[in-house]
Amino acid sequence: MPLLIQNNGVDRIDSTAELFDRFPHLQDNARTFRSKPLVDVDPKCLLYVQQREFAATTPADNCVSVIGSEDATTCHLVVVRHTGSGAVCLAHCDGSRTSSEVPLLVKAVTSLSDISQEGRLELHLVGGFNDDSKTSHKLSCNILAAFQKQKEDIHLETCCITEMNDKVVNGTHQPIVYGIGVNVKTGDVFPASFPHKGPAEELRSARTFTGGQMVDIYDSKRGLMKIGPCKWPPHLDIAFWLSQNDDTILKYLSTSPMAEPPHFVQHMKSTILFLLEHPNSDSLFPSGHPQLYHRTERGDWERQQFENPSPVTH
Repeated sequence: MPLLIQNNGVDRIDSTAELFDRFPHLQDNARTFRSKPLVDVDPKCLLYVQQREFAATTPADNCVSVIGSEDATTCHLVVVRHTGSGAVCLAHCDGSRTSSEVPLLVKAVTSLSDISQEGRLELHLVGGFNDDSKTSHKLSCNILAAFQKQKEDIHLETCCITEMNDKVVNGTHQPIVYGIGVNVKTGDVFPASFPHKGPAEELRSARTFTGGQMVDIYDSKRGLMKIGPCKWPPHLDIAFWLSQNDDTILKYLSTSPMAEPPHFVQHMKSTILFLLEHPNSDSLFPSGHPQLYHRTERGDWERQQFENPSPVTH
């Protein structure tokens, strides 16, 4: 099998409990990982990945030092890295189309690497917890199964998922680690938080909210973030959510109402308001081109004009 643990192929895994029972060192690694100090990442070096997004780059990238993502409850954060080239990809997976998403992540790294050179593909998984609906457990198993189906050998190094990322606070199960970063230069993966989640945070959230699928948001060769173009139906019947109380929004718009971070409800309302203010998504993408952002000398992401005359629709 192409998924390897301690250089040994892994047969089918039916549960995370079975995985951790068969490979107890993964439990030790998870405990070590979740005990690392939480890093508050400077936005001036950051490439932030939202839900159903991924990004890949190499150590030669002068625009990005850290790729990161957070706000994962039942979602899983996936890092694939080639130890020879240093090419690395981070994705925020929510279980929407796991089997078709995982090959995109592997390809993102192999396309930036000379796989014939020394080194290997390594996998780091963080996310989920012991939620009542078992959504986390299902996603954990689906991600592992998807990686087992890849033709490349992939070595599972960090597996801080579901029960190994679980804590109980006042009788309620919650994740221990909600966010991670990966150092593009060194490959170090660490628990992280992100005060800034741009650029185009509301637009990107709106894309996911309206059913947008997993998408690559970064052109590492040009150092450009690319958002869209994406479409959503006009006249969405969503305005009523803005008058609902927090408990109602959590109940119906979250997979894990008791475990969401404090800003979840405000984030949902901001996303809905953005959609109401932009009923025609075409207006956000002139001539059908994506929004492009480059890194300024100050370290900010700044929008620039689209240069490629051939629009691409995701």
